Formats: sequence, C-alpha cells, structure tokens
Amino acid sequence: MDEEYDVIVLGTGLKECILSGLLSVDGLKVLHMDRNDYYGGASTSLNLVQLWKRFRGNDKPPEHLGSSREYNVDMIPKFMMANGALVRVLIHTDVTKYLNFKAVDGSFVYNKGKIHKVPATDVEALKSQLMGLFEKRRARKFFIYVQDYEENDTKSHEGLDLKKVKAKDLISKYGLEDNTVDFIGHALALHIDDRYIDEPAMDFVKRIKLYAESLARFQGGSPYIYPLYGLGELPQAFARLSAVYGGTYMLNKPECKVEFDSDGKAFGVTSEGETAKCKKVVCDPSYLPDKVRKVGRVARAICIMSHPIPHTSDSHSVQVILPQKQLGRKSDMYLFCCSYAHNVAPKGKYIAFVSTEAETDQPEVELKPGIGLLGPVDEMFFDIYDRYEPINNHDADNCFISTSYDATTHFESTVKDVIAMYSQITGKTLDLTVDLSAASAASEE
Repeated sequence: MDEEYDVIVLGTGLKECILSGLLSVDGLKVLHMDRNDYYGGASTSLNLVQLWKRFRGNDKPPEHLGSSREYNVDMIPKFMMANGALVRVLIHTDVTKYLNFKAVDGSFVYNKGKIHKVPATDVEALKSQLMGLFEKRRARKFFIYVQDYEENDTKSHEGLDLKKVKAKDLISKYGLEDNTVDFIGHALALHIDDRYIDEPAMDFVKRIKLYAESLARFQGGSPYIYPLYGLGELPQAFARLSAVYGGTYMLNKPECKVEFDSDGKAFGVTSEGETAKCKKVVCDPSYLPDKVRKVGRVARAICIMSHPIPHTSDSHSVQVILPQKQLGRKSDMYLFCCSYAHNVAPKGKYIAFVSTEAETDQPEVELKPGIGLLGPVDEMFFDIYDRYEPINNHDADNCFISTSYDATTHFESTVKDVIAMYSQITGKTLDLTVDLSAASAASEE
C-alpha cells in the first residue's frame, strides 16, 4: 500500500465503481478501497438471508419464498435508458462484455387514479387512454415536433429558439392540458419536479427525444434495460475493468482515513497503519461526513410479491411514475418491479419497490398511494435513508465526493453526477459518442 497513486477511490458504490473504471481506462493509476467486505456500498444487492438480517435481525425468511440464493434484491434499484448516458459509458469502457441485459417490459404513469402506459410517439399518443380525442391530436402534433426537431437543422425549429423559449411557452404553443404536461414532464422527460417549466425548452425536448429513441432501440414495451441478476453485477464489472487497466482493489479495509496536509489538501489514505499516497481522493459521502450536508431523505418500501403489479399488462419488469401533482405532493413517487425474468428472484416471485423523497416522518403513510397499487404483498420492509451532497471546494482539498442516490428508479440523475465528477477530476469532457449497436449485441431480447 506504500505506493503513490493518481487517485484513491473510497467505497464501491455504483458511482465510485464507474468512476474508477473510467479513470483506469484513461491511464490513471487507481487504488480502490472499501471498508466493507462486499461490493456495492449503499447500492449493494442482497440475497434473502441478507435482506432478513438487515431488516429483521435474527429472524429467518419463511421457506415458501424459495431459495435465498435465487434472490438479488438491489438496495438502490434503477433501470437504464437504452439510449442513455449510462449505456454509453458501459460501451465506452467495454464493460458490456461482463454483463447481459434484458429489456424492461413496461413504462407506466399514474394519472387520475389509474395506471396508464406512457405514450412516447405520435402513434402511441393517438392510442393512449390518457387523453380525450382533441387532446390526442394536440399531443400528436407536439410529439411530431419533438421527433422531427434537430438542433442543427433550423427548418425543424418552426421559428423557436429552444435555448431561449421556456418549456411552458412551447407547451402552450400546442395547447396541451395540465394532465398531459404532467405525464410528459415526469414520465417521459423524467423531471423530478416542475422547475423545468420555467427553464429553456431545449433540455425538455432532448429528454423526450432520448425516451423515444430508447424505446425504439429494442422494440420492447419500455425504453429501459436492466442487467440479468440485477445491478449488483455492475460494480463488480467495473472493478474487473479497473483491474484490467492496472487498478488495485482492496475490500474489508477498516477506517480508510483521508489524510490532509497543512494546506487542507488530501494527500493519502491510511488504513491498518499504512498510508497510500495520492493526488486526488474520490469517495461517497460516508467517508468524509464533515464535507457534506444533508439535503433530504428517501423513504421506500421493499416488497416481495407472487404476481406482477396489477394493470401493467402482466409486466415482469416495470416502472410506474406517480407525478407529484397526482398525489398532492412536492415530489414524485416511483414504483419499480423486477422478477425471475431478470434472475433477481425465484420463478413466480416479484420484487417491488415504492420510493419517494420523504416529506414527513411517517414513510409508511407517505408511501400508501404507491403500495396501494401493488395488490397483495407477501413480505414488506420499510426503509428510510438520508441524502447528502458535497459542500467542499474540490480544487482546494483534492476531494471529489458523490451525491447520495435519489428516489428515482432510473439512472439519468445518477449518471449526470458521475459525468460531472469525471470532468472535475480529469478536466476533460467524457466522450460518449459511441456505436450503440454494441449495446444491442450485449443485450438479450
């Protein structure tokens, strides 16, 4: 451990593992350490016995749930947009060779008390039960505008400069109703609140295009993909990648104390009496608690079921977004469901999560609208965790700290954080212009 490294990464959460993989591929000398004896940090995967131990202490799981080994319950479950940034990172780093993906069956939205499939194109808009006849026509025109929009082709702009025109002005141009805006903004553009309405429309339009392009990639029922055996495979795949490029991994390293010089700059990490020197430290908030602040809490229910979520076309894997306005809340709620089809549970069993940004001290009560959509549940666990974000100046202290995972059940916000951190650490922009046909090859239909 007495060597000198370019970067020491602390914690093997998804963000940290992706970063150590990217930095290793860039030719940096990386040491990756974790105080735990397992990969994944907060985003680890648990089998049934581990799940029971975490939430029920010494109780044993009931036998009717099947073999513990067949469960891979992701603690921070998130689907990947098939055409999105994370898939591009996977291909850019060649991690796809360690993983198999499968398309996710369904993408739904909660509207006026019911679950509906999310329409993403002009054709789907005309079929959707979400809108009346006239609204369908207006939505169809809006979707055609978005599909045809090309940033470099002014003919497709219809006289609108989306870098200046606000999202609300684009929406009003097409006369869309509030309910329509609700599902487009939250279930298609995946905005987590309504602030985007007053921001330039460019990002809004690009997000909807990404959704539609992702949906077209696998011709499935949703724009999402998910690894077989769950996300627990991802940190290990990036660890393998880092090792291939000369990265060093050390699990079960107690303490992992970051060392600072008299100017307050990090210069190494000490564990078990040895100090490894480095130029930069990358870590999750738990390693440098005095350099982060609490910004919220995520409340969630983890459920084991023997059936798919009702009204989702019997989807074995599905995301349902419950926009904040539909629930009279400040933040959206998310349903995530996966099953034996993705090898995360025994045959006939389904793992469902209900998650949201906690707004009270009663997560069980807050989560009721989502839990009520699941139907009968075999077992349920409640969990609440704090969310942190860094408050340090990384130029001054050489420390690069990730933000905690939010309540969303998709990867878009997580990957934004990773890409921003990569640029801060290296001073470079991550080139994600990759051939996405490689993703199809690595994916199982």
